[in-house]
This record gives sequence, structure tokens and C-alpha cells, in this order.
Amino acid sequence: MRVLGIDPGSETLGWGVVEGTGSKYALVDFGTVKSNSRTAFSKRLLNIYDAVADLMAEHSPDVLSVEDTFYAVNVGVALKLGQVRGLMLLLAEQRGLEIAEYAPRLVKQTVVGYGNAEKQQVQQMVKILLKMKTVPTPYDAADALAIAICHIHHSRFNEKVKRSQTRPT
Repeated sequence: MRVLGIDPGSETLGWGVVEGTGSKYALVDFGTVKSNSRTAFSKRLLNIYDAVADLMAEHSPDVLSVEDTFYAVNVGVALKLGQVRGLMLLLAEQRGLEIAEYAPRLVKQTVVGYGNAEKQQVQQMVKILLKMKTVPTPYDAADALAIAICHIHHSRFNEKVKRSQTRPT
């Protein structure tokens, strides 16, 4: 399974592509999409849309795994993140990709073992799990890799649940 993990952001969007099954993971690629905060928000959305569409074409993921919405003190920031998430969901639907959404605490719990882990802890565990020589930077890219790993880790369990629900009783 090839998963594109997305850590949504309107100025810096992190992305990471990971292949794997169960508890075996392999790094494919990772990075960020940067947008200038002085640029009109609609133009930033277009930049993000085009960049992620190109990533999907280049890496052919099976699944889009994206960080779920979370509580934000600043309503404006929350709305902008919601719009970026909406773009990601639209791109995945247009390409027929499976979509998985994970809460930030679950991602940290899955990757680090602690739901309130610090960003540096996430970076270190992603480095270990993907057998990288250095920690992935910036944090946005490391978080995106963690989101992809989270999906691969949970997909085996989710698949078992689906199979058990479709069996005749």
C-alpha cells in the first residue's frame, strides 16, 4: 500500500509518501508545499491544489491520509486549515483514492506511544521507523510522514473489522 500523508497548512503544507503493510514501512519521498503569507488566500489554495495534484500524479498513492480537524484558538486559522483539508479531500475523490482521517493525538499515540508527544519526539520516531539517516525536517513533513505511518499501522485492523462485518452470520 502506498500512502500520501498530508499535514495541512495554508503557508506550509507537509507531505510524505510511505509504502508498507502492518508494521513494515518504507520511505518513498517527503517535503513541503510553501505559500507566501502575503499572497491572496485564494492564490495560496491554487498553489497547494496544483502542487498536491502533481505529487499524486508523480507518486500514485492508493490512500490519502490527512490530519483531522482539531480545536484551534484562532477561528480564522481553523477556517483556513479546513479549506486546505477540503482541497485535499477533493483531490483524493477526483482520483478515486481511499481517504483516511486521523486525529493528531492518535497519530502521536501510534507513532510515539504518547498522545501528547512533542514534535521532536515525532521526528525521532519517524526517523527510526523509516530507517532514515537524519530526522525529517521541517516538522510539517515529519508530521505528514507520521500520518502516513499511522494509516498503514491501523489499516490492517480496519481491514479485519470490514471483513468481519461482511461475513454471513
